Amino acid sequence: METETATPWLTDAEQCAWRTYLDVGRLLNYQLEKDLQPFGLTINDYEILVNLSEAPDRRLRMSDLASVTLQSKSRLSHQITRMENAGLVRRENCESDRRGLYAVLTDPGMETMRKVAPHHVESVRSHLIDRLTPEDLDHLHQSLKPIAERLRGLRGKP
Repeated sequence: METETATPWLTDAEQCAWRTYLDVGRLLNYQLEKDLQPFGLTINDYEILVNLSEAPDRRLRMSDLASVTLQSKSRLSHQITRMENAGLVRRENCESDRRGLYAVLTDPGMETMRKVAPHHVESVRSHLIDRLTPEDLDHLHQSLKPIAERLRGLRGKP
């Protein structure tokens, strides 16, 4: 692509790597989402359930949950409403901040996690992990880790 700017355009090899990365991200996310559909969950639902299941007392402030899942507070609120209607989570007031709310994983939500997690792990394993050698996995991790750290830094979040 010719232009009058000093933009350092991607080389053919860089363009190929970039587009493959985009394809894999989209295709893997699509497949993981598809594999969660029989359980009535989206990949975003599952991410919320995982984060709540790993949190102390199975609860997180809504603002923290929005941050960790990279969702706007508004979008997360709509999603939590859907998940509340399904009995997976509930909202609780924050005692120390009247404006704050917690998202709390309910017992049925935890049971859903226990039921779905083995299937999700199987999906991740089938579509990603088992396609790579242990050396490939290590290389992938080492390659992506500094990128993730930099992007988290740009957000101001660890």
